[in-house]
Amino acid sequence: MEFRPTWKSAAGPEELPSLRTLVRLRWMAVIGQSVAVLGVYFGMEFPLPLGWCLAVIALSAWLNVFLAIRWPSSTRLTSRATALLLGYDILQLAALLYLTGGLENPFSFLFLVPVTVSATSLQLRWTLALSAFAFVCASILAFVHLPLPWSGGVPLSLPQIYVTGMWVAIVCGVVFSAIYARRIAEEARQMSAALTATELVLAREQRLSALDGLAAAAAHELGTPLATIALVAKELKRELPPDGPHTEDIDLLIGQASRCRDILARLANRDTPADDIYQQVKLTSLVEDLVAPLRGPDIEIDVQAAGMGPEPVLRRNPAIGYGLGNILENAVDFAVSTVIVKANWTPVDVNITVSDDGPGFQQGVFERLGDPFVTTRPGYGAGEADGGHQGMGLGFFIAKTLLERSGASVALANPGNGAEISIVWPRPAVEAGTLSGNVANAAAT
Repeated sequence: MEFRPTWKSAAGPEELPSLRTLVRLRWMAVIGQSVAVLGVYFGMEFPLPLGWCLAVIALSAWLNVFLAIRWPSSTRLTSRATALLLGYDILQLAALLYLTGGLENPFSFLFLVPVTVSATSLQLRWTLALSAFAFVCASILAFVHLPLPWSGGVPLSLPQIYVTGMWVAIVCGVVFSAIYARRIAEEARQMSAALTATELVLAREQRLSALDGLAAAAAHELGTPLATIALVAKELKRELPPDGPHTEDIDLLIGQASRCRDILARLANRDTPADDIYQQVKLTSLVEDLVAPLRGPDIEIDVQAAGMGPEPVLRRNPAIGYGLGNILENAVDFAVSTVIVKANWTPVDVNITVSDDGPGFQQGVFERLGDPFVTTRPGYGAGEADGGHQGMGLGFFIAKTLLERSGASVALANPGNGAEISIVWPRPAVEAGTLSGNVANAAAT
């Protein structure tokens, strides 16, 4: 039966490697194996089956040449094709070790490499299969192999307990490397997906904030056709008799066109100093704006404000609005009856603390809250049907990330009854009218 590996044109959810990556890794192995074999045979003058060793190495080189000719180097492999190529690498290494001493050869630790590559890119079932294959090859090599090359032509006989220790070391190394590499790769994929979601949320908030600019642009573009309509209507009024049946309609058309022009003129002037004032908001007003939609008969939201000196005036920032809004929504969701929002300020910093009388943060995930896909809520299918909450663990991550981008530090606590989240900004970073505040807000958006 002819073997025809299938290839993918794009990476799937496993982020499979390209053919170029595996070919380059194999070329590195070919070069390293060639240097080691030739160095032992000619440099150290140890006897070994040189012809067979070079034949095994040449097989990998010819495989690379075939792959480079048959498929473009940018081709993305399927899981099955990747696993088969990595399985070949394990088999080729086992054949070379068989010719040079089996597990007594110090290069036997290289069984870790194909399994580690699999752990970072393939599904768990393929990694487990390759790990099992590596274990089988190592177990066979522990008993069946040619003598380890040694000086003087006298074979070196190592104690069986040493060979057993090498086998255990290889097994432990394969397991540990696979688990560690898979964990790191999975965290990297989760962080990448979560940051992408964060950017999408922030882009949406920015589009909403840009509506004023779009309205001004629309007013500018519509001004000319409205002026033309008004001019034509006045010309028609002059041409028609004053007591004609269409006089009232013409007057109504002229009046409505004038009204539209007045509205568009107000929209077009949103970039005046009045608009700059609109983009600024007092700290307490910002909190009230975010709290107002969440007030209801079941949950009481108590807003408390106090501080030293004049109340800070902040520049409206979509990142701050979304982040605080998400935290307030979570507090309302988990509260039993009361949510307390404290807004405090000093000449140095601005602090908003949100606390509720709910169950608080679960200790099992407390240290990991703020990481992507970590949540205390049940997943999909376990929420609304039974009156509970549901979520993917991205909401708080996005809120925390956006707030930290605005210059804030976010701290979580279980003060005893419920949960508490404290957000602290350096006052110059968010206050309107300061150079650092403008720079910080520009960086956050």
